[in-house]
Amino acid sequence: MIKNDGDFGLPPYAAKNRDVVEQRLSDVSAGTGLQETLTIEWRTKPQVVQVIDMPVNSLYYNPGTHRIRAQRSYDPQLDRRLDEDPWSEDSQKYLQHLLQAEPSDPSKRDKDFDALKQSLADFKQNEPGLITREGILVNGNTRAAALRELGVENIRVAVLPDSCTWADINRVELSLQLRHDTRRPYSYINRLLTIDEQVESGRPLKEVARDFRIRESTAEQDLWVLSCLRDLSDRSSAGDVQLRLLDFEDAQERLREVHRAFAKESKADVQKAELLKENRLAAIVMNFSKTDVRLIEADFRGRYLEHRLPDELKAAPAAAPARVIPGINRAVKAEVPQVAAARAFTDSVLRAKAVVRAKEKVPSAQLDAATSVFEAAHKAVEDALEPAGKDARVRKRKQAAPDRLNDACQDIEQCITDMVLASASRSLDEEALDEAVLKLKATLKKLAQATTQTIEVPGEGVEWLRDAVRQGQA
Repeated sequence: MIKNDGDFGLPPYAAKNRDVVEQRLSDVSAGTGLQETLTIEWRTKPQVVQVIDMPVNSLYYNPGTHRIRAQRSYDPQLDRRLDEDPWSEDSQKYLQHLLQAEPSDPSKRDKDFDALKQSLADFKQNEPGLITREGILVNGNTRAAALRELGVENIRVAVLPDSCTWADINRVELSLQLRHDTRRPYSYINRLLTIDEQVESGRPLKEVARDFRIRESTAEQDLWVLSCLRDLSDRSSAGDVQLRLLDFEDAQERLREVHRAFAKESKADVQKAELLKENRLAAIVMNFSKTDVRLIEADFRGRYLEHRLPDELKAAPAAAPARVIPGINRAVKAEVPQVAAARAFTDSVLRAKAVVRAKEKVPSAQLDAATSVFEAAHKAVEDALEPAGKDARVRKRKQAAPDRLNDACQDIEQCITDMVLASASRSLDEEALDEAVLKLKATLKKLAQATTQTIEVPGEGVEWLRDAVRQGQA
């Protein structure tokens, strides 16, 4: 392997592994039987590489694998150790633990890992992994962890070209993981981090989106979400504890809906869009459901939440004055007080949740205070969601009748087009049409009667309907 900037160096037994790999590649090439190969994308072109058997315990987990990038922060001390010496026994054991763990909560064992392990026990290894000549697993880290637990001695692996660099390893791993096959997909946060990493490396977003088989707009949405999550993580800092990106692993759909609502509101009013975003993010931090989060609009705090908040959660910093960007002498608009108040509330919830999540690492007094804040905030939002939900249902009922009439109008417009086409081809069923029109007449009569019972001051449209029905009865 060729060294390059930002790599992890070579593992202790790199030379020994290289000798074994070279010997086994030579043995395979000299054999007369059918040789197994794997096709990979190598520097933008397909390349066929040989497959060999390697002792699974001699291989090293890849410290740069995208599969557990977010989960590394689960244990900050081991994460730092991983940066300092990725090939140490402790670091490799930590990687193995994360490969077996649930992405959203690394303290728990992943059911998908156990399913993979059972599949390997029942059906053996279907596809080869991929290693460097030094024995670093590029693809197949999770399978190697499962095989080790099963006590299997060897793993089938393809071998990368001798000239590979860490940049090559990252690109090849990504291309293999995005193939449509039986591989376990990246977790949500790891996928966001991988997209961001690829863009930061200089690749065009359109090209990255194509690799992930998503639209460019979806990739833009993912980057926006990741930016929000990094901001939330920074704002959650409370002494030595803070929320991690992986703490938002299960919020994928709710976060995407926040982006869609924010983008829509931004077209009309940027400040209202910021209010909506802060209100909804606070609800997501408190783990409210997707249907609850949908009830939260830009005016949620002012209309429903403000008077339900305890005094300690109402405090908001004074709006900062407009500032000037040095060098270009351009003023930046100050944050309005309503947005500042919403951010202050979200910050309080974030810091409280960070402390509650790290309950074993903080003093009991700090934990009790944080728990009190979090529970008070949660109850206030929960109470505010009840009238917000009622109002939403009322608005929906108010719009239901007009929406159905508009849909009926579109159907009638389509009916006109169908009639013209059918008439031209002499295929119009006139009797069936007449029966349908009589049914429409009866329905319009019922609609007119309903308006007399519900609408005291009719508008032009309702007045026309009533007159038309009266004339039809005359």
